[in-house]
Amino acid sequence: MLDTQTKERIQTEIAGTDVVLFMKGTPVFPQCGFSAAVVGVLSHLGIKFRGVNVLDDDSIREGIKHFSDWPTIPQLYVKGEFIGGCDIIREMYETGELMEMMNTHGIDVKPQPVS
Repeated sequence: MLDTQTKERIQTEIAGTDVVLFMKGTPVFPQCGFSAAVVGVLSHLGIKFRGVNVLDDDSIREGIKHFSDWPTIPQLYVKGEFIGGCDIIREMYETGELMEMMNTHGIDVKPQPVS
């Protein structure tokens, strides 16, 4: 169950930044392969985002699953809208839908050259 305080904290995180990734670890040091994959996609597209480390707080770790009605982490939010987890983000990236959606939402996308 999602308590009011946790729900408000999650809503504040989502409202405070255009692109928010609830993840295990940090953007600099992801602590699971799925979180690392989404960080890699966002970084490759040059999208500025805020990472929320769910490992720092069990109430956020469990609460985000109830908040979005999505059982896994990472979870990506854009302009307050839940987009999906790792598999969805990877598929959207591969089809070009992620870049298109970011542009539609007014998110600055600057693809980085492959090194």
